[in-house]
Amino acid sequence: MMPLVSIVIPACNAAPWLADCLRSAVAQTWQEKEIVVVDDGSTDGTLGIARSFSAPALRVFSQENRGASSARNRGLREARGDFLQFLDADDLLAPDKLEKQFAALADRQDAVACGSWGSFRRTPEDAVFVPEPVWASLPPVEWLVSSWSGGGMMHPAAWLVPRAVADRAGLWDETLSLDDDGEYFARVVLASRDVRFAAEARSYYRNHDGQRVSRTRGEKAWSSSLRACESKAGQLLARENSPRTRRACAANFSRFAWENYPEGGDYVRRAVQRWLELDASVQPPRGGPRENLLARCFGWRIARRLRKTLLPATASRP
Repeated sequence: MMPLVSIVIPACNAAPWLADCLRSAVAQTWQEKEIVVVDDGSTDGTLGIARSFSAPALRVFSQENRGASSARNRGLREARGDFLQFLDADDLLAPDKLEKQFAALADRQDAVACGSWGSFRRTPEDAVFVPEPVWASLPPVEWLVSSWSGGGMMHPAAWLVPRAVADRAGLWDETLSLDDDGEYFARVVLASRDVRFAAEARSYYRNHDGQRVSRTRGEKAWSSSLRACESKAGQLLARENSPRTRRACAANFSRFAWENYPEGGDYVRRAVQRWLELDASVQPPRGGPRENLLARCFGWRIARRLRKTLLPATASRP
């Protein structure tokens, strides 16, 4: 008997994109599926679109606005599937995405599957797929070390997770607003026996001008992102405390510091402290050519400050 897949879709003010998202879920060639939409207090037409959409095994739930992680947890509680496919309401799946991933998992129990993903603005035909080092089948620790050391990432729709693995990983952390997906899937990967990459299992990340949690800045975002870094480090180091894992964790903290300096204030200071404690030899991410030159001459802090104050203005000059 084919296992049932629950496609869990959290949706908040996603009216412009939800119908396309639902169509991509319905179009899956994997026949045993259900679609669970959780409206998270939308103030546009999202809930009406979900309720009016005609599709077999589609269930729609509504709650007060509590954030994407809360909506996903509601979806987890309502899901009846043996496998879980998370799908943000503005993203899409290729029709054979699930089928290709089940083929990759056929001989490996308790493994999780990931796949190729590309970003687009208008239509999925315009999506650009750029292979990264994590586009590979790897043991859990190796996958996280590769990802955090600059090897790339997977957005939520790229994964297919057995329910047993999700149960071991635990629920989404509803106190996090930024990098909640990175923190959650780090636990999922570590709760699995293996990460299987299916190159032909494609998903599509939509770039648009609407609200995106990943674009948020400020106190709440800095606090969430830093706490996610701490949680990820704790999870990985509990599994393996070695030079390679400490270096990977240090790279996460260095990336946070580099991205949020100087605005992040004390959050950046704390991230730098953890970075140096874990592995002081780790270098911050590379910027553009001019920023890299400034960093070599004056250090990464001065380079970041100048990049954010002077270079944007000069870059626009003919």
